[in-house]
Amino acid sequence: MSSLLVLCSGLVRGFSTSNRNWIKNRVLEKQKLFQEDNGLPVHLKGGATDALLYRITMAISLAGTCLSVFQLVRASFPRKGK
Repeated sequence: MSSLLVLCSGLVRGFSTSNRNWIKNRVLEKQKLFQEDNGLPVHLKGGATDALLYRITMAISLAGTCLSVFQLVRASFPRKGK
């Protein structure tokens, strides 16, 4: 039982704040980037990665909308049975 407690305390320590010390806080840099007035839309200010994520999201949304409309039309006109 004590070995289980030691294991649990080790896991809690591993997921605590001590591991986050090596990650640099870049919130202020990102705030300056997104707040500057350069005429770009917000979804493109993050660079190529944000543009790619935006395009993928729009493609998935468009595909889902088209599939939904297709299924509604298909359900509206059921097959005629013999």
